[in-house]
Amino acid sequence: MADAAASHVIVVTAPAGRGLSDLEISEIAERVAAGSRRRLGATAAEIACRDRLPLEALRQSFPGIDVNIVPVEGRRKRLLIADMDSTMIPVECIDEVADFAGVKPQVSAITERAMRGEVDFSGALRERVALIAGLPEAALADVYEQRINLNPGARTLVRTMAAHGAHCALVSGGFTYFTERVAEKAGFAENRANRLLFEDGKLTGKVAEPVLGRAAKLDALHELTETMGIGGHQVLSVGDGANDLDLIQAAGLGVAYRAKPALVAEADAVIDRADLTALLYLQGYGERDFVRD
Repeated sequence: MADAAASHVIVVTAPAGRGLSDLEISEIAERVAAGSRRRLGATAAEIACRDRLPLEALRQSFPGIDVNIVPVEGRRKRLLIADMDSTMIPVECIDEVADFAGVKPQVSAITERAMRGEVDFSGALRERVALIAGLPEAALADVYEQRINLNPGARTLVRTMAAHGAHCALVSGGFTYFTERVAEKAGFAENRANRLLFEDGKLTGKVAEPVLGRAAKLDALHELTETMGIGGHQVLSVGDGANDLDLIQAAGLGVAYRAKPALVAEADAVIDRADLTALLYLQGYGERDFVRD
């Protein structure tokens, strides 16, 4: 961004199938009396501005796109910490496992309450895992093969940040059986999650203690930043539920991705329409910087 006077930039991102028009970019720039503008890709642009601005009116005026404001200084982050379920992948693994066990309605109801922050995460996880006791371990492979895919832009996000020197960690309140596979597929350097327990090839209905939940995600951020010798301002975190709240608040750029209201209210940026490459645009990457395969 060439405008030296700009302290912030408005970052506008749109869904891949929709695209972002030059007219929309111009209209937003005129609405905020902004400075220079730069197209970052077919679905994104940034517009220089001197101060943070009220976003709600802009978002209401342009309902088909995401509009966010980020500081110019320190935009590119050195550490990515991402949630998995409903963030890097489009489903909640526990709900899909429960479907194979024939108890999805019961488990999904608990999941939804936990995501909204209405019930304690650790207790809710133990309650849900108890409901799938007896399911053969082999069923987890079927869940992964049949139900688990990366969200659009996930692999590009991780591989691009890694290629530019960032450390990428998948930290989930879900299960290592899935995080290990999702992390490898997306390109994360490491993954952390809860470990399901088995006996005679079947789920016991328990997880290894202690349960990795909201506090453990924040602990992971502190541990990784200390190991890397960086500050929290150099972290990008992304999640979708109340379990990610502390993680989002502690990061220099905390992103709510298709998130519950409790997380949206606390996030630095909100992505509801664009895919996960929007997190690259928020950091000032252009489409030509992306690592794809």
